[in-house]
Amino acid sequence: MSQLLIKHVESLLQCERCPDMHKPVVSCGPVNSRVMLVGQAPGVKEPQLQRPFAWTAGKTLFSWFEEYTGMDEARVRQSVYMTAVCRCYPGKNPRGGDRVPNREEIENCSYWLNGDFSILKPQLVIAVGKLAIQQFVEFDKLLEVVGRSFRCQRAGQEFDLLPLPHPSGLSTWPRMEPGKTLLKDALLLLSRHPAMRDLS
Repeated sequence: MSQLLIKHVESLLQCERCPDMHKPVVSCGPVNSRVMLVGQAPGVKEPQLQRPFAWTAGKTLFSWFEEYTGMDEARVRQSVYMTAVCRCYPGKNPRGGDRVPNREEIENCSYWLNGDFSILKPQLVIAVGKLAIQQFVEFDKLLEVVGRSFRCQRAGQEFDLLPLPHPSGLSTWPRMEPGKTLLKDALLLLSRHPAMRDLS
């Protein structure tokens, strides 16, 4: 286990940069992997359960992994470093759903995300949801990016990026065309990627 990664995660858990974010910080722990999954931000349940994708969206996400890679939730959690654009629960949006992190909060947490990249040097990054994908590629609609692979760079590291739609039950995009087919295309790319095959 990388001591640098352990210290990075320990420091992350003490972060107090964003006063409007709800503590505690959510982390997957020091999972040393060349495959990184970047989500948007924790939901209300993740701080209580102290792990990313701990509730209903996670069940859907891990079912995608199991169907296409053969890796169950426990194996994915052991093998993939799961991070996010923001690591604290943003709170509720008065108009419904969870609040989207603001630019300052995204910028504050980019310090930790850049650290993830510098330490782990991932070969494959799986970006889940629009906010996560937007940290790496510019686009307007999910159908422009899901089902494709991109060569990207961050914090001095080059890697393959595979965008996925958010697995939230509130989103119908992955269950309706063209999203349904594009999601399948994306998961096939995921299952065939050398970094992913090395894990399974």
